[in-house]
Parts: sequence; C-alpha cells; structure tokens
Amino acid sequence: MVRTFWPDWYFESYNAIPEGFFKRHGIKYLISDIDNTLVSYMDRLPTPNALAFFKRLEEEGVTLLLASNNSKKRVRTFSGKDIPSVYRAGKPATTHIRIMMHKEKVRYDQCAFMGDQLFTDCLAAKRLGIPMILVKPVKNDRALPIFGIKRDLESLILRKYLKEYSINCIQGRRGIASKDLE
Repeated sequence: MVRTFWPDWYFESYNAIPEGFFKRHGIKYLISDIDNTLVSYMDRLPTPNALAFFKRLEEEGVTLLLASNNSKKRVRTFSGKDIPSVYRAGKPATTHIRIMMHKEKVRYDQCAFMGDQLFTDCLAAKRLGIPMILVKPVKNDRALPIFGIKRDLESLILRKYLKEYSINCIQGRRGIASKDLE
C-alpha cells in the first residue's frame, strides 16, 4: 500500500531536473502544482526561477498545465491567459484535472505530474495513470500542525522508497532521486 504513494522521480526542485529529461522520457505535457512546488505559499507572483522554468519548458516543447487546490485568484496569477489551469482541483481527486486534460487534448502517455506532496499530488498522478515527479517543498511548512504531521508521514514513505531503489539515494524507480529528505 505504501508503494501507492511512491513517485517515479524525486528531485531537490524543478531546477534540478536535468536538461533533456522531458524529451528522454517522452513527456510533452507537464501538469504542475503551484504552492510549495513552483513557489512558496508566501510568493504572491511567479518568481524569476519559476518564470525561467516556464520558459525552459516552452523551449523544450513541453506544454505546462497547472492544477492547484488553491483559489481561482491564486491560480490565475500564475497561469494568466496562456497556461491551462484548474483551481480548487480537489486533489487527490482527478475529475477537474481530467476535464482540463480532455479540453487541452493532452495525451496521457505523454504526460507527467509534478508536485511536492505524496498524499495529494502523487496520489492524483497515480489515479490519472501518469508518472509522478516529486520535488522537495520550496518552503518548510512543518510549523503548521496539519502539514507537520503530513510531512512526517511523507518522510517515512520517502525513506522507504529511497532505500528500496537506491543504496546512496541517487537512483530512483525511474530516475534520479534526492539525497536530502529533510
């Protein structure tokens, strides 16, 4: 059952995803969470790093789609008119994400999901039947009780995942994994 929450790849951040990664894995569509995946909850606007990543995806021929459990206003700040998005997605539920994918004519076999949480993002990816890229949270959110408990449980699952697929926590189930879990 724990394996249900295992990502296909784990990176320190989206900036740590190597150049050519998406092409090598046949990924033409990337569905991404926003908060603590691309930026911290405190960032009101896309950061220069996030904007550079958006540009990199475009240059690599990858279409970015955003799926967030946050509000319409928050999501639209990041998506504007150009990036397909769904707000109040209800992850790990997938209904709203599937509707967006259908509308954008996204092929499941050319898609991956990127997020920072196992119990929402990873589970949504598994329910969609697409590979999951887990990134380390941008900001430590353990100070909030609910996130602290959730992150502690996620940490246990990640340790088991990395132990199984990597002696030195470098090689994951489908790719590179992170050495630092904290």
